[in-house]
Parts: sequence; C-alpha cells; structure tokens
Amino acid sequence: MVLIFLVRHAHSTANAQNILSGRISGVHLSDKGKEQARSLGKRLGNLPVKALRSSPLERCLESITPWLKSANQSEINSKLKLTVDEDLIEADYGIWSGKKLRTLSKERLWKEVQKKPSRVTFPEGESMLGMQTRALRAIENSLKIKGDGNVVLVSHGDVIKSILAHSLAMDLDNFQRIVIDPASVSVLDFSHTTPRILLLNDSRSKLEGGTLVGRAKMALVGGGSGTSTKGRVK
Repeated sequence: MVLIFLVRHAHSTANAQNILSGRISGVHLSDKGKEQARSLGKRLGNLPVKALRSSPLERCLESITPWLKSANQSEINSKLKLTVDEDLIEADYGIWSGKKLRTLSKERLWKEVQKKPSRVTFPEGESMLGMQTRALRAIENSLKIKGDGNVVLVSHGDVIKSILAHSLAMDLDNFQRIVIDPASVSVLDFSHTTPRILLLNDSRSKLEGGTLVGRAKMALVGGGSGTSTKGRVK
C-alpha cells in the first residue's frame, strides 16, 4: 500500500505581499508561515515515511525542516533523508515572476489561466500542461520506490492542484476549482487500480494515526461508513 502526502509550503513573504514569486530565489517563510511549519511538524508527528521529496525552493525546504529534524530523533524515521526533486518545483511563470497579482490580473492571458489553463504558456516561461506532466512524473517516480509505506512530497499550489486534478480524472482546464492552502496536506491512495483522494486541503488533522490506512483498505460503497475508531485522526 502506498499513500502519497502532498504538502504545500507554508505562508511565504511573497504570499504576504500578493506577489507571484514563481522560481525566484530568496523567497522565505513569513512569520505566519514559520508558525504553520511548526504546526505541520506536529500534525505529521510520528508518521512513518519511506521517502521525503521536496521542491528545491527555500519556502518548501523551510516548511518541512521542523518536522524532519524532529522525525530524525525518533526510531521510526531516524534514517529518513530529504531528496530534492526538480519535478516538484513551482511553475516557471517567466516574466510574470515577481509581479503583483493585482497587476497580472489585468493581463489578457490572466483569463486564459483561469478558464483554459491547458492553452497557457507563460511569457518566456513554462506551459501549464508541461508543469502537470513533470508533476505527474514525480508521482510516478514516487510509486517506483520499493516497499509499502508513506511518501511525502512538498511542493506548490498549482503543482499539487494539477496532480489532484489528474487523480480525479479532471481536465486541467478545471483544476482552478481545487483550493490548496499554505501548509495544507492532501493524501492520495495508490493501492487500487485508480488513485483515490483520502484527504484534501487539510490544515488541522493529526496525520500520524491509522485512520487513513483504514480508509484506504475500505471498499467505499455508499461513501464509506466513517465508523472506524482505531487510530482515528483527531
């Protein structure tokens, strides 16, 4: 059984300034984001993890570092190492990077980003379909890691949304219907013939318990009973 935990980085200084930072270096967590990162660490707790992979950008690394330091002090994850995965990096927004969202919203391309993102290639940047393709490659590579267990991937909002849209058999043009907040966790179950989403945009649950594993084993006829109490996520 393989569960993939998709973690969006915590609130950044660019988020605070309403800037589309893209791949610009030097974007760190805000004070709010640092608190979110500490909370994320507590929520992940003693979750056994066989692989931890992250976007190379500072805000992602800073978001997961508090948990990794704590995890390495436990017997469960004492040997866990973080691997930087370029496929999880933020979309390359080209010349849009570093600009205010208010300014970008006046661009003609903005409507395409919201309504028909599959057609969009950012000026001197990446196409959104290209972003989704490499994001799904990160999933495929994670599924090739030997053994059952949990994989944690730390990435960015649009990247995670594109993965979830594909998992829901949604066209990329509908991926803006998905909301992924800073420091949120979404969980995908790949133990069946098609992926199932066990958790979406969650910012509160304690994730180390066994409830998600229990859900993954269920045939969710009628939506699932929700009656399991063993290892309940609180």
